[in-house]
Amino acid sequence: MKMKRLLILLCILTGGTTLSLAYDGYNQHLSPDEFKARQKTFITDKAELTEKEADRFFPLYFELQDKKKKINDRAWELMRKGKDNRMTDAQYEEVILQVYDLRIETDNLDRAYYTRFKKVLSPKKIFQVQRAEARFHREMLKIAQQPHKGEPPKRRK
Repeated sequence: MKMKRLLILLCILTGGTTLSLAYDGYNQHLSPDEFKARQKTFITDKAELTEKEADRFFPLYFELQDKKKKINDRAWELMRKGKDNRMTDAQYEEVILQVYDLRIETDNLDRAYYTRFKKVLSPKKIFQVQRAEARFHREMLKIAQQPHKGEPPKRRK
């Protein structure tokens, strides 16, 4: 449970790429492609995208998500280093600074893709996509927290 909380916190701090989190919590039911298909359907519906808008937007969107996932994976590698209690304060500081740099890299990617998204969608639609994306991730987190068949309900600490 502690690791799940860390994962949620890191995803929030690194710009919200929670594809792997939601997929990991729901992996008995959805492949990555199925997850993306549900995400696309959910966002298309909630952001009220036309078929033409969705066809032009989602290749860019998933390209961005893939790049952000790679950055997030690098951040997790760094965070795992922090489990070693033999690290010095200087080493912890280096890990923290590198994670901050990765957050900045993610933010810069978001900014660059916003410029690309504006060629496909209006700023209002982009805003609606962002809201829909956040709602989708909340829904996936709820699903991930639900007990699977045969498991007792998870208790919060």
